[in-house]
Amino acid sequence: MDEEFRSLTDRLGAEAGEPEVFRRLVATEDDEELAEVLVARERPLWAREIAAFRLGCRGDRRAFEALVLLLNHRDPERCVSAAHALRLLGDPRTPKAAAALATNSLRTAYALHPVRLLTALRAPESVPALVSTLHRLLIPGEPHWHVALACVEGLGTLGDGRARPVLQAALPHPRLGTAAAEALRRLPEG
Repeated sequence: MDEEFRSLTDRLGAEAGEPEVFRRLVATEDDEELAEVLVARERPLWAREIAAFRLGCRGDRRAFEALVLLLNHRDPERCVSAAHALRLLGDPRTPKAAAALATNSLRTAYALHPVRLLTALRAPESVPALVSTLHRLLIPGEPHWHVALACVEGLGTLGDGRARPVLQAALPHPRLGTAAAEALRRLPEG
């Protein structure tokens, strides 16, 4: 059992109202049984999360939609698990979905994990989405500075010169300046 799966089972074990169903979903090796949980009516969120996580980690694309919904959940721990499974899933739709979540101005409070996922994916959508999101978050009084910081760090990790203008604009920001300077140092000359 890997660290992410152990964390998921520890967290959901307390939430699960049906211990036998929980144990079965954690133990089963039957992908069809897990996939059935994703489409069955009136299944609790914890059961759907286990099924989506396990299928996603196995590369079963039936988990994609459920994982994207979990990536945008208000509970950060659900987002972390979903991002991990989406990375392993390898579905070509993942970068576009993560970019849509990261750039959605109505869901900025929940954009941290989509931003981090975009950085990890290093997809063509990553830099434009992070630049767009960071640009929007540089306005004075923006409360979601933690998402802006993730964008700055992600752009530094990606090392793409297209990020230079928005990183320079982030330099005077009190919570972003140091990270923006470091990110700029990581960009290629030019």
